[in-house]
Amino acid sequence: LSPGAKMGCFTFIKVMMILFNLAIFLSGGTLLGVGIWVKVDGESFLNIFGALSSSILQVVNVSYLLIVIGAILLVIGFLGCYGAQKESKCLLMMFFSVVLIIFIAEVAAAVLALVFTGLAETLLTGLVTPLLKEKYGMDDTFTAIWNATMTEVHCCGLNNYTDFNNSYYYEVHDSYPTPCCDMQEPCNSTLAAKMAVEGCFKQILDEIRTNAGVAGGVAAGIGALEIAAMAVSMYLYCRLDEK
Repeated sequence: LSPGAKMGCFTFIKVMMILFNLAIFLSGGTLLGVGIWVKVDGESFLNIFGALSSSILQVVNVSYLLIVIGAILLVIGFLGCYGAQKESKCLLMMFFSVVLIIFIAEVAAAVLALVFTGLAETLLTGLVTPLLKEKYGMDDTFTAIWNATMTEVHCCGLNNYTDFNNSYYYEVHDSYPTPCCDMQEPCNSTLAAKMAVEGCFKQILDEIRTNAGVAGGVAAGIGALEIAAMAVSMYLYCRLDEK
């Protein structure tokens, strides 16, 4: 290519890099703002978004998640946008490094999720089952979340109805939650064993496997965007040496 064509290509890629990362920066700022709002004024959030937010999502966890994701996107967007605008090799290399770390972490998480599904089930059983026994029926938010999950997914507990044996709920009501008996009452041990409603962990795994194509496509799209961002940042970084 002629020097003019190379310069035009460099300018075009630089502008695209700035616009792309500006969008990321603004998205991160929005998520960070929403996360702080949810953390500071959770009641207003619940009033606006209604029952879904209170029954399925735990506000504290959502706020922290939004704050972390928003902060990461802010950093990435700033490094990419400002680095391209100022043609800073240092900022471009930092952008490349941050995106690369995130990409490696995502790949590692995907591999671990595929390889250690059984281990994840064991760990979740050790952590979640005691909470079900202790908090289900006592903590309104926790109970609402599990009721919504079990009703929507058509499941019972994490593994099955035995997760509620010797639980607070069973001691108070002398029965299992109705989703464990396919919404039939009274949900005693005989009916629960007969209905054999599967645990939520298995049901969610089956749902993920059923939609593996969609999930894989989304993951591949995100990975492709990250690889493209790294390639563009490295292109700009290398081209700066030639200017």
